[in-house]
Amino acid sequence: MPDAPSDYALFISELKARVAAARLSAARAVNRDLIALYWDIGKAIVDKQSAQGWGQSVVEQIARDLRASFPGTQGFSARNVWDMRRFYDEYSRPEILRQLAAESGGPTPRRSKHSIAATPFAEGDSGFLRQLVAEVPWGHHLLLLSKLSDPVQRIFYLRACAAYGWSRSVLLNQIKAGAYTRSRSEGKSHNFPLALPVHLAEQAEEALKSSYNLEFLGVRQAIKERELENQLTDKLRDFILELGYGFCFIGRQHRLTLGRNEYFIDLLFYHRFLKSLVAVELKIGKFEPEYAGKMDFYLNLLNEKERAPDDAPSIGIILCAEKDNLEVEFALKSKSNPIGVAEYQLQAKLPAEMKGKLPTARQLQEIVRLRSRES
Repeated sequence: MPDAPSDYALFISELKARVAAARLSAARAVNRDLIALYWDIGKAIVDKQSAQGWGQSVVEQIARDLRASFPGTQGFSARNVWDMRRFYDEYSRPEILRQLAAESGGPTPRRSKHSIAATPFAEGDSGFLRQLVAEVPWGHHLLLLSKLSDPVQRIFYLRACAAYGWSRSVLLNQIKAGAYTRSRSEGKSHNFPLALPVHLAEQAEEALKSSYNLEFLGVRQAIKERELENQLTDKLRDFILELGYGFCFIGRQHRLTLGRNEYFIDLLFYHRFLKSLVAVELKIGKFEPEYAGKMDFYLNLLNEKERAPDDAPSIGIILCAEKDNLEVEFALKSKSNPIGVAEYQLQAKLPAEMKGKLPTARQLQEIVRLRSRES
């Protein structure tokens, strides 16, 4: 409108934010009710089959009767009712309950709003589990049930979805990339407990992976650091998916100044949940101790010049081709800023049991050459 008050833009922006927040809250409430309903239906079927000896065909009969009674309601196909039964049956197994009890480690307080760490849980009590599964959409549960059989992995991805709001495509990407395996099988190298408050250190530790899979770049030969940076920014969407949920890209070769000198950070992100600037430095070779000093310097500048008043301390991630954990530990001991060091992988590694059992590229070339001569 032509004669709008000077503060109208801010006013309407705040109203839009409130509407968006209300819609999101309503959607989450609907999802919680739906998952709770599916849980109860699945439980009722399992209980009746166990107590009364009902056969498998009763599931199809239940689906038909529910569709007849609620003709305008979706979700009561025979397949979906079977999934409800499987949903309850799988998540109520003793090994799932034992896993949750083992992770909680006793009556410790919940760590953080966005932490996927364990919360208090008593073995045999499915109340917390029921609450946890209600935070995740139905499609995500079907994906977890179809892709994973290990209860430990299911709980890991379930917590991650609830904490970080992963979409189904992000969840599938994380499963295919082996996020659970990489987060558990290899030690992470960082100084977060020394440089951050406990709650922030836990969140930062969860956001950092021990290694990053960059196979999507399609690199098959030696590459320079700037070329690696170029390819990562060209395929930014894939890189952010690999980094994990919550990373927002700010820019590449981000310029910092100190007096008459200027410095450039390879890639700069902002993490929505950590509320921190995250500087990423790319190194094509082995980790060197001086990289930690350079990153510490960059973080000092970011905190001094660009960190907002309510932001958490800036975090640094050094991505390198390989690292020695002991060397990293000593390099980070004296650094006051939180820094993590991780390896990246450009090509899939051959499983140990297959090494030496497949021909090398040179052997394959020789076979092709001999065949071409024979023909």
